[in-house]
Amino acid sequence: MKIAMIGTGYVGLVTGACLAKIGHEIICVDQDREKIDALCGGAIPIFEPGLKDIVDEGVQDGKLSFSTDLTQAIELVDVIFIAVGTPQASDGRSDLTQIENAAKQIAKAANGDKVVVVKSTVPVGTCRRVGRILGKHDHQHTFQVTSNPEFLREGNAVSDFMRPDRIVFGTNSAQAEAIMCDIYAHFDGANVPVIKTSLETSELIKYSANAFLAAKVAFINEMANLCDATGANVDDLSLGIGLDSRIGAAFLKPGPGYGGSCFPKDTLALTILAQEADSPSRIIESVVDSNSNHIRRLGRKIADFCADCWKTDKKNSLIDKRIAVLGLAFKANTDDIRSAASTVIAPLLIKQGASVIGFDPEATIAAEAAIDHIETTTVINEALTGADAVVVLTEWDAIKLIDWAEKKTLLNAPVVIDLRNLYSPEMMAKLGIQYLSLGRPTVE
Repeated sequence: MKIAMIGTGYVGLVTGACLAKIGHEIICVDQDREKIDALCGGAIPIFEPGLKDIVDEGVQDGKLSFSTDLTQAIELVDVIFIAVGTPQASDGRSDLTQIENAAKQIAKAANGDKVVVVKSTVPVGTCRRVGRILGKHDHQHTFQVTSNPEFLREGNAVSDFMRPDRIVFGTNSAQAEAIMCDIYAHFDGANVPVIKTSLETSELIKYSANAFLAAKVAFINEMANLCDATGANVDDLSLGIGLDSRIGAAFLKPGPGYGGSCFPKDTLALTILAQEADSPSRIIESVVDSNSNHIRRLGRKIADFCADCWKTDKKNSLIDKRIAVLGLAFKANTDDIRSAASTVIAPLLIKQGASVIGFDPEATIAAEAAIDHIETTTVINEALTGADAVVVLTEWDAIKLIDWAEKKTLLNAPVVIDLRNLYSPEMMAKLGIQYLSLGRPTVE
């Protein structure tokens, strides 16, 4: 099937390349000429494991191409996916400007009836809004709008598409439903559940899934704080509740709060949607507050722990100290720093007088653009050398596998604050490292 993919960000590029992988002819369209030129030249503008291989394969097989000419792409296909950004607006809502512009452009360029698939994460009611825009700008053709939310985790996006937990699409058209089934027919023999539902339900499934996962993250972080206060161990607690089949172990590891392009934006947008529908979601409102408070609290916790280790006045403990932050992306295997803990914690440390050097294999350029006065490196030794303390924020393998017996000699002071619980407290104690993790008893 010939498909146009509007947008070449994380969702659009991965989805387009994977649809080509399963046999469709895909034209990925973006108005960013520099990005399209890079893609045509074999460069991938984002870091996502496995993505370059399937992009190269799709291009070589003639199944995948890139263009800035949206009109031509629309004329060549019967199905158009919209995978543009829906960033958070200043009022907390999702900014649908790019969605609306895409719908207007589709209507103006259409040379026949089209199926329009909204892949972007959008509030309930957006697909019907797209349908109204299409009808307003084109009275000659029929447009069948379908919601098809993505469930791609950054860092695992290719794998998530090729081995999905489920496929969800919503439409009020039998013809569009049949076309969507054809698009995903590759998975028919893989026992992948297919949820066929209404536009509104499909849109809400995506928001609800992200909100529920965000709630698990916030919950286990609060339990880690309680463990710190009571002497309990969050590792054992997570194991004990995660083995309950009704709860499950996923997302039950404490950390520096959720981040990225989805959870922060989607949870806030969902609370606004619920309020406007006169059905407020107090649980999700609390999750949003809990996550924000947790990240800010960690900034103070880092400073207090360092002051205790250095035996200095807590009021001005970070002045002229060098802090190494390991991990700048919001999670491993991505270069995305949107709503990353580093963008909150590093500025808090800098504001208190510290100089901060951040290590990350992929996100240094983005971090330098987003965080004032931060120094960055892709070499761990450069970050650790002369550091008065180390703060671990991301679970990159290069950070997990640090040999602290060797690396501690590079430090000015053996102080490690591990906000991912990557290391054994017993091991760090044996090495003479003053070590703080989340929700685990300190070992002397």
